[in-house]
Amino acid sequence: MLTLHAAEASPEAAVLVDGAHLAAVGPYEELAAAHPDARVRRWPGILTPGLLNPYGPELLEQAYHPDPREADRLGTEPLFGLRARALLASAPTARGASARRGVQRLLAHGTVAVAGEIRGREALDAVRRAGLAVGARPATLPGTPSLSPVPLVLLPALTAGGLARFAVFDVEDRDALVRQGASTCVATVVGGRLVHRRR
Repeated sequence: MLTLHAAEASPEAAVLVDGAHLAAVGPYEELAAAHPDARVRRWPGILTPGLLNPYGPELLEQAYHPDPREADRLGTEPLFGLRARALLASAPTARGASARRGVQRLLAHGTVAVAGEIRGREALDAVRRAGLAVGARPATLPGTPSLSPVPLVLLPALTAGGLARFAVFDVEDRDALVRQGASTCVATVVGGRLVHRRR
């Protein structure tokens, strides 16, 4: 089934998804007229290529992502350093559970690709199951490991025939996305599947 995704602040950048690929990219009105039977998903903000987070190993192997049931004790943000290492070693399943939560948090920030050499089986499994692409790291890494690194790294422009991999951010334009960061994500699509939607 064809699905047409359109965002209010970027109607010229609508995408028509057919399975795992983009059947067409262009203005919403044109795509809707050409494909009247497509299911339509309307979003606030702008639709963009998804983000590349350059800190794959740091966020998925070296950080501990607390379970929501641990929030009162550990908070909700990724933990690093000695505390993270102790928590990751605390139980046989700790690494896998943390990596899965980390991937979900990356998806909630519009991330569709990670960079860096991920070696651990648990993190690799979480990345593969989610359908995240693994890319090359930029020559220089921005700032420190974060779910919303500064500066944000957008993937190349969306094109017809390419993989349906994009995100929607509830901002008025790309400048606002840079200012407000990736926490403004309202939807993430990977391989044509809606893998994150803000409730």
